[in-house]
Amino acid sequence: MKKALGRGLDALLPAEGEEIHRIDVEKIFPNPGQPRKRFEEESLRQLASSIMEKGVIQPIVVNRNGDGTFTIVAGERRWRASTLAGVKQIPCILRDSGGNDSLEISLIENIQRENLNPIETAHAFNELITGFGLRQEDVAGKVGKDRATVANYLRLLNLPTEVKDLVSDGSLSMGHARAILSIGEPVLQLEIAKNVAAQNLSVRETENLCKRLTAEKQNRPIRKEEKDPHVASAEEDLTRSLGTKVRILHKGKRGKIEIEYYSMEELNRLIDIFKI
Repeated sequence: MKKALGRGLDALLPAEGEEIHRIDVEKIFPNPGQPRKRFEEESLRQLASSIMEKGVIQPIVVNRNGDGTFTIVAGERRWRASTLAGVKQIPCILRDSGGNDSLEISLIENIQRENLNPIETAHAFNELITGFGLRQEDVAGKVGKDRATVANYLRLLNLPTEVKDLVSDGSLSMGHARAILSIGEPVLQLEIAKNVAAQNLSVRETENLCKRLTAEKQNRPIRKEEKDPHVASAEEDLTRSLGTKVRILHKGKRGKIEIEYYSMEELNRLIDIFKI
């Protein structure tokens, strides 16, 4: 099934009869809000070699700035490779959208192209939520994914920085990261992540390791806690909505709700949600 394009993505496509401009690469600058932070050097060199031979086939999309420069909306990788190839000018489509529209289009375009690592994708989803006041359902609709997928990506931001770095560089997959998230202690999460990467454990092996360590720590067998089905359902709904683990401790007519977070970034994200 073809994924639905997010609102505004059609702005990345040239309209019929639209003029393609050739602009000096030195007048073009990356968007500081671009979610993609890692560009593989070998991949860039290969693209640069192709550009030297055939040129830039697909124009990049840029915004016109007031000082004669341009900001990239989509196509930073092509721009970087062109610079590496020594190209002086590249084909561009001009878009005069506002700053927020430009960033939203850039975020959605990068997610749709699936060229981000899981942590970059998580930050892009988080930026759409915190920067544009969107709900997880809204983000899911714009990028053609279901809400559960968006929530799972957002949970990755709860991991310690060093663990997120291992996911970003490909040492750990998203499946590994999700298993490690089941361990609530950041110090233990980092220890497990390093062991998994060093031993090249599979996702299933990582899941079993996390279950065993949890059982040993609690000094009792893993067993499913008996809980009122209505309370359990409410927990699941809140966990999906907030993108982090939620526990409801209910007794009689009273109780409390516990919401986990593991970084100030995640705490600020939750506070922004509660302010809406």
